[in-house]
Amino acid sequence: MDALKIIAQDSVKSEVPEFNIGDTVKVSVNIKEGERERIQMFEGTVIARKGSDVAETFTVRRVSYGVGVERVFPLHSPNVKDIKVTRHGKVCRSKLYYLRDRLGKAAKVKEKIAKA
Repeated sequence: MDALKIIAQDSVKSEVPEFNIGDTVKVSVNIKEGERERIQMFEGTVIARKGSDVAETFTVRRVSYGVGVERVFPLHSPNVKDIKVTRHGKVCRSKLYYLRDRLGKAAKVKEKIAKA
């Protein structure tokens, strides 16, 4: 088991930004379409983080044209180019699955005010 951890440490990204559950993030994802590659942005609220080390994933949710869209991203994937935190959310839960049942303003997460 220790040998697997040593091998896995090589593929762990060191420049992963600090973000938590409830934060709104912009994720830049590399998309391959045949021969071409492009970068697609996906912006939404982080509703879950699972796993640890190399196997860590996070789930981002947004509402697009009235339909809820969720994507699960591996944190250390080479296809995830960049993660930018646009706002920090104030939540008291580790998973925000209850947002799936909410619509409109009820689905918003309050913003955390930074203390000066």
